[in-house]
Amino acid sequence: MKRQLTVLAGLLGALTLGVSTSSAAAATTWVETGTAYTGSLGGGEGVASQADGSLLYRGLASIPLDLRIQGWNHIGDPDIANGYVFDAYQGADTATSKMFAVTTPSGTRYSYVHTLDSGEKINNSFDAVSPDTQWMVSGEWGDQSRLQVFPTPLLNPSTPATGGALPQAGQITLDKTVNDIQGCDFVTDIRLLCVSDDASGTKFPEIRPLLQVDLPHKLDGRPITGTVTSLFALPERSICTGTFEAEGIDYDVNSGTLRAEVVQPGVCQVSTSVYSYKQQ
Repeated sequence: MKRQLTVLAGLLGALTLGVSTSSAAAATTWVETGTAYTGSLGGGEGVASQADGSLLYRGLASIPLDLRIQGWNHIGDPDIANGYVFDAYQGADTATSKMFAVTTPSGTRYSYVHTLDSGEKINNSFDAVSPDTQWMVSGEWGDQSRLQVFPTPLLNPSTPATGGALPQAGQITLDKTVNDIQGCDFVTDIRLLCVSDDASGTKFPEIRPLLQVDLPHKLDGRPITGTVTSLFALPERSICTGTFEAEGIDYDVNSGTLRAEVVQPGVCQVSTSVYSYKQQ
């Protein structure tokens, strides 16, 4: 979430609910099935589904005090795999590293720090763990022609068992340039869905599109190319006017529910809309 919340008002009601349209060019069509709301301060950065169907939200208020003191001032869209929670952190604009925190099912947290490679941006907007749990995808801000791939901390045996350094593996090179990817999640071994906050309409016809990234085979830690398709524009519905912001995304493999977050504009930014979809 690139803008910071400067006010915290009471939760707003009477929010409008409509039906989104889809211009999916791929075989799968996603149909909107509902809308929920969460407070942006505690949930406006991302969402992940747990094994019991409950949702884990992340926002600025989710950053533990000890990590904030260490300089990790931004938390991204999380993921959950085998009961382990993976959080993406970034620091100041002058930072030379980014960090992934892993919380085990028993509640123990480990930090994995990645020192920036040459030309790498500081942004750490999200993490998405592959279905086989061995690889973790992340991304940078702005115009990008790649997604980053790391061995999944703790779950990939090549990583230290109690935290430590985390080097990159082979990246996903995208066949189209994307902009401001805020979150991705795996739907299958070879397909990710990603939320873009791109409002320019220059790279894809849709404003703030939901993007599909198809891979020729499952990740194996080596370089791979992804094919990008824009499926549809995320809804922009609110009683307030101004600039919306697309944020986190989650696919619940147990229920088949896809969720995407959009922070509302103006004074309504204290509320984040969580749109649900099912495959048709």
